[in-house]
Amino acid sequence: MTAKLKTTITDAEWEVMRVVWTAKFAASKEIINVLKDKMNWKPTTIKTLIGRLVEKGLLATEADGNKFIYTPTVSEEDSVKKVTLDVFSHICNKKIGKTLANILTEATLSHEDIKLLTQVLEEKKKQAVNEIACNCVKGQCDCCK
Repeated sequence: MTAKLKTTITDAEWEVMRVVWTAKFAASKEIINVLKDKMNWKPTTIKTLIGRLVEKGLLATEADGNKFIYTPTVSEEDSVKKVTLDVFSHICNKKIGKTLANILTEATLSHEDIKLLTQVLEEKKKQAVNEIACNCVKGQCDCCK
């Protein structure tokens, strides 16, 4: 999985990608079996989504007899990271800390998760600055007032 995620994955496509990421590779029948009940989608809908992901270059195909095997060309971790960074690019730099705090407040975390976050924050302390510079143009946020 060396491809970089350069395109947007829709919510419906995320459902398909999650199945393929979990399985590492899957035929459309396997993807359909997972999603038909969860999403109440018809097989044709799922096949359309698979086709879109292939067109976007996010799934590779390999013929195996009369079926195709789909494998992801981008990792789940890279995809989640891109979506997260995309969200941060749409808000003022000064609001990122508060946004992260809000996410953590809403999330259910394990003790291991909290240990990891504590380690990351301890490392971030070493690079912390006194004030974050606003990245907005005048009229885009209220921190410039």
